[in-house]
Amino acid sequence: MTKERIYDYFINKDFNCAESMLHALNDEYDLQIPDHAFKLIGGFGGGMACGKNCGALCGGCAALGWAMIQDRAHTTPGLREAAAEYAVKFTRHFGSDRCDCLSPVYKKPDTRCLQLLEQAADIFDQVWGGINIGK
Repeated sequence: MTKERIYDYFINKDFNCAESMLHALNDEYDLQIPDHAFKLIGGFGGGMACGKNCGALCGGCAALGWAMIQDRAHTTPGLREAAAEYAVKFTRHFGSDRCDCLSPVYKKPDTRCLQLLEQAADIFDQVWGGINIGK
């Protein structure tokens, strides 16, 4: 299950929220993302390091893009809908998609935003179950 993988990457391996989400989803869904490609998501942790969009949301959207895009994002059937569904469900569940709004509620001294990441993984799993990956 994705949230057990989240714990390993976020707590045991000390990756940031965006990295942890993408690594966990890569493992869970066998996305076969090469190791060097994870560098691309690193800057999205902590809401792009300035409290903007939550890294868990960004990591999930990156996983959708990797899994679904064959050529270009805007020509990929279902990508917009899947990404929008994840973002809308995420925002409805948490009340915001902004790190600076979420971290005061979810960030704990010993586990950082683990609880939020686990719940975001559950939301992603729901969205994933409803999409048709055409690769």
